[in-house]
Amino acid sequence: FRLLSDSLLGYAWPRAVRSGEQSEFRVHSPEEFKLELFRYGLVKEHVRQIGWYDEHGPRANAQVTPDGDYSQVGARWNEQGYTNPHHKQYVAAPDRSGLYYFHTTSVTGGFFSFPWVVAPSEPTARIAVLASDINWNAYNNFGGRSNYIHPGGLPDRPTVNARFELDRYIDPDHAHYKCDHYPTLSFDRPEPINHIPLDVQPAHPIEGRSACHVAPTEWRLLAWLEREGLEYDLYSETQLHAGTLDLDAYQILMLGPHPEYWTWSMVERVSDWTQSSNGCLMYLGGNGLNCEVEILEDNRMVVHNGIEADRVAAGKESRMHGRRESEAKVLGVVYDDRGIMTGAPYRVVDSTHWVFANTGLREGDLFGQVSQHVRCPGGASGHETDKISDSSPPNTHLLAKGTNPDDGGAEMVFFETDSGGQVFSTGSINYVSSLLDDEAISQITRNVVERFLEDWR
Repeated sequence: FRLLSDSLLGYAWPRAVRSGEQSEFRVHSPEEFKLELFRYGLVKEHVRQIGWYDEHGPRANAQVTPDGDYSQVGARWNEQGYTNPHHKQYVAAPDRSGLYYFHTTSVTGGFFSFPWVVAPSEPTARIAVLASDINWNAYNNFGGRSNYIHPGGLPDRPTVNARFELDRYIDPDHAHYKCDHYPTLSFDRPEPINHIPLDVQPAHPIEGRSACHVAPTEWRLLAWLEREGLEYDLYSETQLHAGTLDLDAYQILMLGPHPEYWTWSMVERVSDWTQSSNGCLMYLGGNGLNCEVEILEDNRMVVHNGIEADRVAAGKESRMHGRRESEAKVLGVVYDDRGIMTGAPYRVVDSTHWVFANTGLREGDLFGQVSQHVRCPGGASGHETDKISDSSPPNTHLLAKGTNPDDGGAEMVFFETDSGGQVFSTGSINYVSSLLDDEAISQITRNVVERFLEDWR
């Protein structure tokens, strides 16, 4: 597992910092390359040239990975051969918070981009947005493992033909999770799933299998905020876990398309904030807070999937519910697999609610027909969808429901807490992919933002 292809790869380490802090850029390139920094908002804003990189030794920019299962221990790039301080490769984070991308371009025209989350040194806005870097890591299969491929550990032999060898494809009763314990997944790895091609802009369709639920789609949420003139500070999920994000400094916490994996301390912190401190939560995704992870001190995480068959037999709503409580208590909704991998519009259930102000929508009307989501096209309700459950707060109010097959439509809900906190949930991974293109989705989301800002404290 030591050999790498000659394709450009890279990642920032650490991947999330505050303004003024430094990250190292770790790039694998068999040839000379140029590095530039861009801020990804409504447009790709060129921040600065960082430089051209090459060395006197042949293939000196080509990285070597550790022996064994480095999905557990990390790729550890730039550890070997960087003893000379002149070879260190660090960049200070810009003053403005946001989603930044490093652009690497090789001398022969190869291109690779990788994200960098820059949080503010001090809060500058009333809205905090979370980048789902824990989810990125769970889906990142660099090194041969993720939480979806070989979650229980690397096999004795590398996979040659997945369709002939993996239980996922040859066992009709296959379950993702059937281990008591799962090996760690390191954050210290490149994330090809977050690469954004050079010519892609926010208004373009979201192509590919992975881009529709990780950083490329989270970028569309930030682009929408900037188009609407709504100022925000960006943080990563790991920064929420570490305490870098002070929720009490913000009026709104906004979650993107797929915040599936959280630590329990994150769940408790956000729940306390909405229940006791008037916090306003906007959950604009699907299959969120579904599974508990444990973050270790050495930049690794353990995913507590449990044994899927046992969870189902016990009647638990999710992996989080199997270990703690259902996420429906915090979000109002919880994922189930009805409607999975389909896309459809929502249908209005209660047109008298203020979320539908200035939309012209009436009960029974469809909205959210337009979507940038190409993997699961058809509308704003889709990919994976959440519904009200027995664990939802009793005052959870159903606003709209997706028209997906098998009664699998996302349930858009709202509820208030005893302290005056408010929660709005869309229950759909596809939702963010409709923000820039669908007028009703945009207006509804803006209505919620404006109401939450007005009502806070």
